[in-house]
Amino acid sequence: MNRTMLLKWVQEGNVSIPTILLTNYKHLKLNEKELVLLLQVHYFLEKGNDFPTPEELASQMTIDMMECHNLLRQLMKHGFIEIIDGNHDSGIRFERYSLEPLWNKLIDLLFLLDKKEEEAVFEKEEKSLYSCFEQEFGRPLSPFEIETLNMWIDDDQHDVALIKAALRESVISGKLNFRYIDRILFEWKKNGIKTTEQAKNQGKKFRQHQGTNTIYKETDDELPKKTVPFYNWLDQ
Repeated sequence: MNRTMLLKWVQEGNVSIPTILLTNYKHLKLNEKELVLLLQVHYFLEKGNDFPTPEELASQMTIDMMECHNLLRQLMKHGFIEIIDGNHDSGIRFERYSLEPLWNKLIDLLFLLDKKEEEAVFEKEEKSLYSCFEQEFGRPLSPFEIETLNMWIDDDQHDVALIKAALRESVISGKLNFRYIDRILFEWKKNGIKTTEQAKNQGKKFRQHQGTNTIYKETDDELPKKTVPFYNWLDQ
């Protein structure tokens, strides 16, 4: 390879291709031929050829001009590419390809994937929440208790992490029941506590104020009898 050929290769430059397109084109219902054709259109646009012919596009692919023409029609029909009108400074009108529909579809896909990821994380957190409650209560939750959990999440908009923190505080206080946990969440919301760190600090301050010598007085038969620091949210 001589210097002239190397210089030509360098001057050809590069075409930037969004990774999201290469990794998710199948989610857009595109096949490999359609993908490469879109990339070829993108290449010509980058090089200043706004309206390459099917013959020009096919010359850089393994398809003939007729198949290229049909693929272009399909891509336009399904909203991946469009032909728009333009004007030169001289006033002459011309047509050009636009890949804006493709980029918009990719943006929509990104939002959709992000939403699905959030839903998957939330579903995982919900399952973990139910498991935490069943582990602490030592039994499966009743339908009423499950409905209460759902209401805390859906109606009251309590964060899952805060509900877990309220469960932990109810264990520490020795009042392991849904009514008490509901009261904790109510007090937190009233006092503007929105993070687990804030809840943790609130509990620590209260226990320091009360001291750690308060003996837990058993009120529920299902709870084990033991001495724990009493964190009485109802008295705040």
